[in-house]
Amino acid sequence: MAAFITRRSALTVIAGGAGFALRQVRAEEKSGRAIYPVAVPIYQSQFVADRAGYFKDAGLDCKLIQGGSGVKTREIIASSQGDVGIGDVTHPMQLANHGRAGRILLPTDTRSGSVMFIIRKDLWDQGITTLEKLTEWKRPDGRKPIVSVSSLGGTNHVWSSYYMETMGLAEKVTWIGTGNVDTMLGSLKSKQVDVLVSSLSLLNESQQQGWGTLLFDGTDEAIWNKYIGGKVPVTCHFTVQSTIDKDPPKMQAYVTALWRAAQWIKTHSPDEVCDAIEPYVGSTSRSANVLEISALQKVADYDGVIDAASFARGEKVWFREMTSIKPLTIAEVVAPDFAQAARKAYPG
Repeated sequence: MAAFITRRSALTVIAGGAGFALRQVRAEEKSGRAIYPVAVPIYQSQFVADRAGYFKDAGLDCKLIQGGSGVKTREIIASSQGDVGIGDVTHPMQLANHGRAGRILLPTDTRSGSVMFIIRKDLWDQGITTLEKLTEWKRPDGRKPIVSVSSLGGTNHVWSSYYMETMGLAEKVTWIGTGNVDTMLGSLKSKQVDVLVSSLSLLNESQQQGWGTLLFDGTDEAIWNKYIGGKVPVTCHFTVQSTIDKDPPKMQAYVTALWRAAQWIKTHSPDEVCDAIEPYVGSTSRSANVLEISALQKVADYDGVIDAASFARGEKVWFREMTSIKPLTIAEVVAPDFAQAARKAYPG
């Protein structure tokens, strides 16, 4: 059995008591590439599937590749340079709208964990303590406040813009994409942006460094239910139909490995999960990552099912002018068979 050791132990993997099954040696492994946007815990199911050996158990020699943003991840999957991506459910919908037959394979959550509006600490100290006050404020050059997301059209942009639209505030700010964790935090620190929309780990990091503080928490269950109405698939593992058609057993191997990773996360503590994924999330502190993992476990989808009701709740967010996504039915974008087979093989 393989144990997860933190980077403080030189990331050395040793034998002994981690609770993972002995990895079966495969005579022939299929090579593959799984793509994730940026190095934050929200994409932990891919990281755990790799570190726990679930990809190898499924017969995959899988490399994890950081795309750099949700949009770039989508482009990599569309071009068949990657087999499976993880990101907002709107990415496979965008692909479907553009003739690439995007398919949602497995949902990972029931509400967004990355819609925290983090404001520059100096602006908060000036009394800008609400979204309304933010939109009334002007930058020194007279421009509207700048709100940063990892990528325009990505998860935190889709959901944060919906909140702002319902409040009548979306047009009163300038939205920009600032990329990965380092550049997002750097843009806040250097005051190039006024608000950063991201997750708990980046909020914690910016608070510890004195750069930012929480302005509005769109991940809070009460706020989410007020504006969204309940459970909605937000993040998912996705691919395109041509990749499925090329090798269905390979796609089943991916989904089975990712399903097993989700079940492992369900039964382990945030500290244990952090130990597992630490090599992938080194840009933020361990304490920040543990906090975010704790929050993610509260919103995670451990059933792997997108039902008609949750899909219907998401339609008002996905199919609107901001996203430019033409309405799709659940049957047109969700491919449930692989998840169903994984659940039968490894009951949750």
